[in-house]
Amino acid sequence: MSLTSLDYGIIIGFFALILFIGIYVSKSSGKNSTEYFLSGRNMPWWLLGFSMVATTFGADTPLLVADIVRQNGVAGNWVWWAFLLTGMLTVFVYAKLWRKSNVKTDIEFYELRYSGKPATFLRGFRALYLGVIFNVLVMSVVTLAAIKIGGVMLGIQPWEVVLYAGTITVIFSAIGGFKGVVYTDFILFFVAMIGAIGAAYYILNLPQVGGLKSLLENEIVLTKISLLPDFNNTELLITLLVIPLTVQWWSAWYPGSEPGGGGYVAQRMLAAKNENHAIGATFFFNILHYALRPWPWILVALASLVIFPDIASLQTAFPHIEEGKLGHDLAYPAMLNFLPAGLLGLVLASLIAAYMSTISSHLNWGSSYMVNDFYKRFVKPEASEKELVNIGRISTVLLMVLSSLLALTFNNALQVFNVIILFGAGTGLLFILRWFWWRINAWSEISAMVSSGIISLLAEKYSDVLFGVDTFFPAWSKYPLVVLITTLIWVIVTYVTSPEKQKTLENFYQKIQPSILGWKPVILSAEKKGINIVNKSEKNDVPSGILAMVFGTILVYSVLFATGNFIYGNFKLAFILVFIIIVTTIILIKLWNKIKSTSF
Repeated sequence: MSLTSLDYGIIIGFFALILFIGIYVSKSSGKNSTEYFLSGRNMPWWLLGFSMVATTFGADTPLLVADIVRQNGVAGNWVWWAFLLTGMLTVFVYAKLWRKSNVKTDIEFYELRYSGKPATFLRGFRALYLGVIFNVLVMSVVTLAAIKIGGVMLGIQPWEVVLYAGTITVIFSAIGGFKGVVYTDFILFFVAMIGAIGAAYYILNLPQVGGLKSLLENEIVLTKISLLPDFNNTELLITLLVIPLTVQWWSAWYPGSEPGGGGYVAQRMLAAKNENHAIGATFFFNILHYALRPWPWILVALASLVIFPDIASLQTAFPHIEEGKLGHDLAYPAMLNFLPAGLLGLVLASLIAAYMSTISSHLNWGSSYMVNDFYKRFVKPEASEKELVNIGRISTVLLMVLSSLLALTFNNALQVFNVIILFGAGTGLLFILRWFWWRINAWSEISAMVSSGIISLLAEKYSDVLFGVDTFFPAWSKYPLVVLITTLIWVIVTYVTSPEKQKTLENFYQKIQPSILGWKPVILSAEKKGINIVNKSEKNDVPSGILAMVFGTILVYSVLFATGNFIYGNFKLAFILVFIIIVTTIILIKLWNKIKSTSF
């Protein structure tokens, strides 16, 4: 495959536009740390929503979806579709709470909710753990995808991909700050989406594929198109559907799908104009992320089974790819080799856009932790705003270098996805309850974090002995067991350790105004001292929020499955789902009137 001058022109023009935006906003972004990391807290919901979904696009995501579909069918996507429940809970319950907190980062939350040395430790440790270690791990996976795309589509070496793509990304990220990231995300989303749809349309009409009808009649593809796993295969059903929908969504910490919100999603909620814009942004994000975006990737993955039915066929087609890098995820960039001039350049630009959007968001998010929650908090509290911005830019470059080096050692994105899911097992419920249960303290979080990591490592190390066909535990029980043990540990620790200081709890409740349920001991204790911490003008909209979460989940899943059934030609079921979409939309509009703040 060779690029034409038209392809190169599209790619170069795209790079030039992104750099121009970064340079254009650099002056306003560099005013102070709030501008650099939150754009002055004045962002509209639609722009933040596009930014959230662009961030989760990632060059690795279509490769991950291809890997899942080729191995476990379309139904295999339930491992991440289940996180919609987490997303909707964040939309209708937690988005408003995060915006009320007025913190600069979600890590700063620790010293708002907790007190003393344990809170200080949590803030410092989590800043380094999430901002550096975890963040670098995620960015390295995204970079690995870029390396594979570069190798398959351009025939260039891994170090060349890291050097060229990484350099441009880190330049505009460092100078443009959060505003530059969000503005470019808006453009990157449309470039990435147009590229994905264009690629899917062309690939479906390749002579080898024979169109959509022929694809769906292919013997290999027929076994992969079901939206639900085979109910006759108990182990597969439990692994792909039951565990994600009953345990994983509320118990796992995963970037972009944190129970109760967090990470770069929280960063965007904190940057919103007000609480309503925070809610609108996260709702818009979840619709685009789960309902509309997956299908172009799924169709390309299914088409790849016709041309490259197994790993051996991929190896034959691309003998220059290292054996360790060969996997089902290579099928996605392999299919893009069939694209014509012009469209090829656009799709390459879209993949570059996906890479740049995710990396730039992670760089800004990670550096916000390094600056606000580590440097300013522990190293130099008296640092000027100019110095903080400079430290943010330096840490951006360092994070890029570390993630690029680590990416050169990885082979498969799905492996890392599973490790991340397992390492966060059991912590999610704590993140959900810490807003609404006064008894949770800093030691609860420390014990959850430590026990989850240790138990996950032990479960992985002794996996062959403990989990399998001829072992004591079935293979699917690994994740639920880690969740159960971790949850038991942090709940026990919560009860055997002292509560947070009364003053800290009173200040938190007075500022956030969560539901009275779960905070009555704190409220009554304050009243005995003649202090009223309950704002009676605040509505208790948690019940309405949970109800909206349920109908929001039904709405988005209905859009997802309606789209799939229209593609499959199951029009009767598709129109039934359209009716459900209309009904749930009407219900959500009514619930929104109860949830929203008085001004928008």
